Amino acid sequence: MFSSIQELSEKLDAAKYVTDPVTLKVIYLAAQMQKPVLAEGPPGSGKTELAKVVALAADTTIERLQCYEGLNEEKAIGKFDESLQRLYLNTQGSTASASWASLRRDLHTLEFFQEGPLLRALLCEKPCVLLIDEIDKVSEEFEAELLEILSDWQLSIPKIGTIKAKSKPFVVLTSNEIRRIGDPLRRRSLYLRFEHPTIERETQILEKRTADTHAELHGQLAGFAHALRGYTLEKAPSIAEMLDLAEALKVLGVRQISADLRDVLLPLIAKTQNDRKRLLLRDGFESLVYDTQQYSRDGGQTALEQKELVCTERRRY
Repeated sequence: MFSSIQELSEKLDAAKYVTDPVTLKVIYLAAQMQKPVLAEGPPGSGKTELAKVVALAADTTIERLQCYEGLNEEKAIGKFDESLQRLYLNTQGSTASASWASLRRDLHTLEFFQEGPLLRALLCEKPCVLLIDEIDKVSEEFEAELLEILSDWQLSIPKIGTIKAKSKPFVVLTSNEIRRIGDPLRRRSLYLRFEHPTIERETQILEKRTADTHAELHGQLAGFAHALRGYTLEKAPSIAEMLDLAEALKVLGVRQISADLRDVLLPLIAKTQNDRKRLLLRDGFESLVYDTQQYSRDGGQTALEQKELVCTERRRY
């Protein structure tokens, strides 16, 4: 997919993706070694975005398997199209030359199979990106079924047989840690830990992704996100939601986050009733705005951290 780390870095930069040297090298190694990447961390920390930008950087398609409780092989791999099979039987079964053996053989081919995302990823002529999103929501049994594709790059389908990959996809598995992913899958993957970004990094993300907004808002929004995530909300804001907030402030023509914007911003930042109630408290939103100003000014240091830093400096002398 990528001839060098430098090429990957340039393409990710063109895709407006902010990364660090370690993540950059892991992505490059995964592409070269044809290993899955297991991206684990809290919701909204940018794990799914990794798959999207790799597909954009490689100029290829993305096949997405969205995991959920009860996901089965039919949804992931595919199933036979029974209506198409019946139509074929009705049209070919009446011919004199047709035999049951040949009809049965014809019916159990990929021509009569509705392909799911896992199979489509293996049948791509050009390597695609396969995103297996929120794998921690599926059962251990289904997780075990993925080992064949991630180890041997093939799928065994009843009545059809073994389908080998035409090309090996770049695989990204994401986990929000609802359930611990099993060791067999971990052994086959390169591991990336995701956390919510620092104020400095989120400022860079906002600068790249919302370049047409007021420049002074980037640091404020990063500080605001940091304050919100430290406010023990039920649903901490994701990076994508902060990008939406930047777009909303642009539409409103706002250049500074202030307490009087509370009611306008609540639908964008409070996504549960309990979070809404907390932010509607008299001092709730005002304290967030105050923390935002402090964080955006000093790059995320709390008052306690600043005090400890001052004490450390004094002891030096």
